[in-house]
Amino acid sequence: MAVAELDRESLANVKELSFMAVVWNRFRRHKLAVGGMVVLVVIVLACALAPIVAPYDPIVINKDETGAIIKNAPPSFQFIMGTDNIGRDVFSRLLYAGRISLLIAFIVTIIAETIGALVGAISGFFGGWVDDVIQRTVEFLLTLPLLPLLLAFSALLRGITISGLPQEWSSAVIIAAILIIFGWMGSSRLMRGMVLSLRNQEFTEAARAMGLGNFGIIVRHMIPNALAPIIVSATLSLGGVIIYESALSFLGFGIQPPIPTWGNMLAEYQNDMWTQPAKVFYPGLSIFVVNLSFNYMGDALRDALDPRLKR
Repeated sequence: MAVAELDRESLANVKELSFMAVVWNRFRRHKLAVGGMVVLVVIVLACALAPIVAPYDPIVINKDETGAIIKNAPPSFQFIMGTDNIGRDVFSRLLYAGRISLLIAFIVTIIAETIGALVGAISGFFGGWVDDVIQRTVEFLLTLPLLPLLLAFSALLRGITISGLPQEWSSAVIIAAILIIFGWMGSSRLMRGMVLSLRNQEFTEAARAMGLGNFGIIVRHMIPNALAPIIVSATLSLGGVIIYESALSFLGFGIQPPIPTWGNMLAEYQNDMWTQPAKVFYPGLSIFVVNLSFNYMGDALRDALDPRLKR
């Protein structure tokens, strides 16, 4: 008996490993996606290790031996990307800005995709009036123009301080909350479509016969079996969140200085676009490269997780 159970367990592990191997083999065929993944790993590690990698404090004004502010310095061995108009190191600010922009992107995407998956699974599983109410709400929210709404809510909530947090970090939390509120609908519709095709399968009836309740079936069977498109959606959503956060910060409605983000760095340096274009180029290139890498990875994951494709 023990040997039979061990054999079944070993077979299950082999099948799981085989599936992951198939996914990886499909993924690595996309050379741009693999390149994007490598670039993302380097950028994420550099930003995560900013306190170690960055040569200067991002908000400290650098001065020379005479006490004069070293402002608008060109790139050099001392300042890799130069300094801005008040003497702060651009390279250090770029790394710390990446920490904030990427952290917000990951937090917003994880929470929004989780909410969307749960709401979509409930909608598709129960159907009837529950499905009607949820889908009409989703359709209404999807018809709203997103960027004007984000600007309006950001303007209304601007200046509000969350208890225990400074003003700058309060604005970061508020922006993340706004992006979550308007970011879950796409994954909800994806999950609903998958659950509609799964809810009448034999394993669902077997789980119900074993005494598992509706919520247990949704969490243990529906969502895990419909997770592939949600993973793809999350990968593609990461780039979108960075774009929206950067746009809000650039327009002055997002995270406020002195906390650096790629968006408010663009806003700060836009006046130097013609005299020192490199300062605008660095955060703009970071946003472009990260967003492009996420899109390449999302496309590759969509193909890798598609069961209709041959190995």
